[in-house]
Amino acid sequence: MIQRPSAPNSTTQRKTQRIASAVLFAALVLLALWVVREFIPAVAWACVIAIALWPAYQAIESRRCFHGRTTTIAVLLTVAIALLVVLPIALAVVQAIGEAHELTLWLRTVQENGLPMPDFISHLPAGRPIAQWWQDNLSQPLKASPAMKGLHSDAVVSFGRHFGVRAAHGLVLFGFMLVTLFVIFQAGPRLSGSVLRGARRAFGSDGAQLMQRMASAVRSTVAGLVVVGLGEGVLLGFAYMLAGVPHAALLGAVTAVAAMLPFCAPVVFCAAALWLLVQGSTVGAIGLVVWGFVIVFVAEHFVRPVLIGNSARLPFLLVLFGILGGATTFGLLGIFIGPALMTVLMVLWANWVQ
Repeated sequence: MIQRPSAPNSTTQRKTQRIASAVLFAALVLLALWVVREFIPAVAWACVIAIALWPAYQAIESRRCFHGRTTTIAVLLTVAIALLVVLPIALAVVQAIGEAHELTLWLRTVQENGLPMPDFISHLPAGRPIAQWWQDNLSQPLKASPAMKGLHSDAVVSFGRHFGVRAAHGLVLFGFMLVTLFVIFQAGPRLSGSVLRGARRAFGSDGAQLMQRMASAVRSTVAGLVVVGLGEGVLLGFAYMLAGVPHAALLGAVTAVAAMLPFCAPVVFCAAALWLLVQGSTVGAIGLVVWGFVIVFVAEHFVRPVLIGNSARLPFLLVLFGILGGATTFGLLGIFIGPALMTVLMVLWANWVQ
């Protein structure tokens, strides 16, 4: 008896088609990601900033005069982010240009006469070998030293060219980040709703809740890093002013940016204290170091973990591991991605032990 071929819409054939479609879709997604791989950091930064500013977006959109005007809100928030990044850099460049002449004169004096040894070195416990090394290497005219010759070598030209290329690349990524951020804000609630519907359809209600927890973790991390960084910058800026450090406001802004990264603020205020020590202000240097470490200790061990951990429901150790591990793995962007991944880990563990 002759058997007829199976129907074209049999169960096996439909299963094969679903598998083939899934493989095709996955391959197309991977190919698309590979094509835009250079712009993924810009998109990721735009998503982080949009998540952090989403409560502000909703507060503005709830006003009667801005209700339904998503394009206007997107323009305002995008311009605000652009100015927040561009203005400090522009002020720093203008300040550097103003100090370039004095720096050039100082370098010329050092080349001709050497760098005089500060008086406090001779009073240190191990001051004699340090003073001898200073006399042998820095007190003499530095024009003929290998270090000064290296400043005129091809390595400096190569470094300048590499820095220019990296700066241009960063400027392009910053522009694409602003464009992406504008598109996200312009889409507004429609975009967030579609993302949650897609997550709910793909992973169920638990997947949608997990995405909301991740967004909350990113938002709390941004708040903890930025708010604490600004607070440390303001407090240390006043300390710079009282201690007599020049350009205290600019140095406070630099400290605020450094304080947004864990344990980076001491690099700035210790350098300022070293400058005070070289100038002979020992009391001011010691006071600045003590005040700085007190602020950093309170901020890093009490304020920042509370701001980040309470919102994301993470213990302090996971917050610390998420920030430092994310920065090590993904760079600056990982500071915000790390706590979100730790939140996912905590949610999965809580669901597993139930």
